[in-house]
Amino acid sequence: MLNDAGAAAALTTPRPSGAREQFRQLARRPLQPRRRLHPGQWLASVVVIGFAAWLIRTLAANKLIGWSSVGHFLFSGAILHGLLGTLELTVVSMALAIALGFVLAALGACANPVLVSFVRFYVWVFRGVPLIVQILAWYNLALVFPVLALGVPFSTWHLQGPTNTLITPFLAAILALGLHEAAYMAEIVRAGLVPVPHGQTEAALSVGLTRRQAIRTVVLPQTLRVIVPPTSNQLVGLLKASALVSVIGGVELLTTAQRIYSVNFQVMALLIVASVWYLIVVSLLTVGQHFLERRLNRDRIGGDRSASSELAPDLSGIDPQL
Repeated sequence: MLNDAGAAAALTTPRPSGAREQFRQLARRPLQPRRRLHPGQWLASVVVIGFAAWLIRTLAANKLIGWSSVGHFLFSGAILHGLLGTLELTVVSMALAIALGFVLAALGACANPVLVSFVRFYVWVFRGVPLIVQILAWYNLALVFPVLALGVPFSTWHLQGPTNTLITPFLAAILALGLHEAAYMAEIVRAGLVPVPHGQTEAALSVGLTRRQAIRTVVLPQTLRVIVPPTSNQLVGLLKASALVSVIGGVELLTTAQRIYSVNFQVMALLIVASVWYLIVVSLLTVGQHFLERRLNRDRIGGDRSASSELAPDLSGIDPQL
């Protein structure tokens, strides 16, 4: 055991600069707890790998699936045309849903009780009625309104035409998908506007910004960080929901696959082809969502890092041997 004089000498003895720098680096390094895998987790991993290997081997050896037909139709012109129709339905419907969702969210945030009640009724109806029912209703609109007319009030100018001619399967699908998705987008946008304090808008107006500039530069960037993840999920869901258009004979991926296997009876092969393309598109959307979220959170992450570096204690004067 050291005596008091020895301890004091040990404390006052200068330490090498290399040890001090190493101590500083260790102090700045975030703590990462070590995770331990229990034997049950290893056993579950072995079971999962074994089941996956058995399933892949069984499917690959099953000649009834028709893997040659999968390779033949995967890049066929008819399938690619159906895929293009699916992408068109998804993009146009989502654009309509986003635009209408922002309008509904703005109306729902106003002080007019009539507009607020209308938005709540719209969301209640279009979220409550199944999507396939809405698709069938729009496609069979001619049963209720045989003729559609558009005109200027108190004038003789108007346009009209038979509903069966105007409401094509593509238009019926756009209306059903877009209006249905707009109800969800209205709630997503409303949830994105709630976390933004109203005082930030007032502060932006007080420094000379117009209301439009305040919304574009202050409110909208914070709102986008909240609404982008759920909007991306809704986009993926809308892509898959577009397969319901097959009930009205719309031109999309699943309908094209059904028309092909109704002739050659390669049902599973064509369903696998459609599933592969759905998985490819969903994977691309997921990658795009990742980079978009990282770009939107770039400023916030940089600010958090700078703030954490400012709040970090200064350990330069501490002896690493203490």
